[in-house]
Amino acid sequence: MQITIVGAGNMGRGIASRALAGRHTVRILDKNVGKVRQLAAELQGQAAGADVQAADDSALASADIVVLALKYPVTMEFAAQHASALAGKIVVDIANPADFTTFDPTTEPGTSAAEQLAADVPAARVVKAFNTTFAGNLVAGQGGGQPLDVFIASDDTEAKKVVADLASSGGLHPIDVGPLRRARALEGFQIMHMSLQSDMPNPWFTAIQLVG
Repeated sequence: MQITIVGAGNMGRGIASRALAGRHTVRILDKNVGKVRQLAAELQGQAAGADVQAADDSALASADIVVLALKYPVTMEFAAQHASALAGKIVVDIANPADFTTFDPTTEPGTSAAEQLAADVPAARVVKAFNTTFAGNLVAGQGGGQPLDVFIASDDTEAKKVVADLASSGGLHPIDVGPLRRARALEGFQIMHMSLQSDMPNPWFTAIQLVG
């Protein structure tokens, strides 16, 4: 599959690393052209034969999956500007909408960033995924020596399966948590998880995992 990642930050790097581990084609775009070119070059150097390139907006049209590796509300702004290109595409939202001073959600009660995205770009096939995984763990492909759980929510059953296949191919453990409204819980739980990092012995490398 071609995975087009919007955003050349830490999460863009982490998700690209897992996609390349699964032998997918990766295209990365970012408004900072120098940053995205550097990231693509580094990823090429880390994986022999990796098909990863810096790209422009044309990579949205050829994508099987578009990952919006952006912070909220930049995700919403990008989607609104590219609504026609995202129509019919599987669009993965990874955002955790929070005030990072207080770690309170910044979305209105009874909704989520993913649901807002789906409402604003109704022709896109929106999936919530990867928002509960930290970037460093994604680069490593594990957390504490264990496979990473990736919680996936969407109203589109087929789209969830495609994203689950992407996660599995990269060595991750996908978990279908149900419809897109479950993104409210996923976002809220991850915001709490982030709020705990200052007290962790290994901050930003903890992971949420289901056991039992």
